[in-house]
Amino acid sequence: MFMVASKFITLTFKDPDAYSAKQEFLFLTAVPDTGRSPGETHLPEELKPTGKMLVEPLVYTQRLELMRNVCREDTLRNLSHTAISKFVLDRIFVCDKHKILFCQTPKVGNTQWKKVLIVLNGAFPSIEEIPENVVHDHEKNGLPRLSSFSEAEIQKRLKTYFKFFIVRDPFERLISAFKDKFVHNPRFEPWYRHEIAPGIIRKYRRNRTETRGIQFEDFVRYLGDPNHRWLDLQFGDHIIHWVTYVELCAPCEITYSVVGHHETLEDDAPYILREAGIDHLVSYPTIPLGITAYNRTKVEHYFLGISKRDIRRLYARFEGDFKLFGYQKPEFLLN
Repeated sequence: MFMVASKFITLTFKDPDAYSAKQEFLFLTAVPDTGRSPGETHLPEELKPTGKMLVEPLVYTQRLELMRNVCREDTLRNLSHTAISKFVLDRIFVCDKHKILFCQTPKVGNTQWKKVLIVLNGAFPSIEEIPENVVHDHEKNGLPRLSSFSEAEIQKRLKTYFKFFIVRDPFERLISAFKDKFVHNPRFEPWYRHEIAPGIIRKYRRNRTETRGIQFEDFVRYLGDPNHRWLDLQFGDHIIHWVTYVELCAPCEITYSVVGHHETLEDDAPYILREAGIDHLVSYPTIPLGITAYNRTKVEHYFLGISKRDIRRLYARFEGDFKLFGYQKPEFLLN
């Protein structure tokens, strides 16, 4: 029996997580949402994610307006549109009991939201009882992917369910992915260092006499290479930690209800719970002060010494993510 309604769930805030799924493609047509579409206004400068608290509900509507306006820009179409493939459907987790779809965007704290959905689905009575090794085991956590349903059932859920995902500054997310997978690797996933890193080094390291492990500069060259996809195919679904939000969640094809921002999660998490109608069942954890704020110094430090050419190529690939979600172009690219 589902016994969570009588008490709030408590969570432990952790760094974002890793997932794995087989990359296949099942193309679907975009499905319009049954809800009302807002007007067409661009996101004002003061309402862009800055790391400060956002308390006005209007900001969430304006984020969606900005996203839909950018989706209409023909010049960005190749950077903002993608098919609703099986790769996308594998990223979307389903809570049928409360009619919720959550698209995972690794490196923005997805573990917390997955735990909420696992409990809401009834697989475990409380957050505390979910073993850490089960959270990401999709055969045991009772958290189905949207790809596991028939096409008719997929279309029905895309059209009628509450849908959300979380984003953060694209470059800061890439730094987080690099640190998590190639530096710290807290879950002991040896394939990142022993298979993926050597593949990137062989292709993108300029100094062939350099014997150090993978450097952020190598990672940037790989991601900014217009011909990166041949390596992506070799790496499989491990690429979900650094591909674009567009490739993960198809925001121009799927009409999302809310787009949360990592930088303002202290406000966004409660708002998402209210809008999904589950705030009486769950409570997002207290977020340590400053942990989600944009760290400009860190970003500038990581890109220090990397050629402007390589950074511009990287930005060119992620420009859709920057513009869709109101993130400003880094100042070190403006000089």
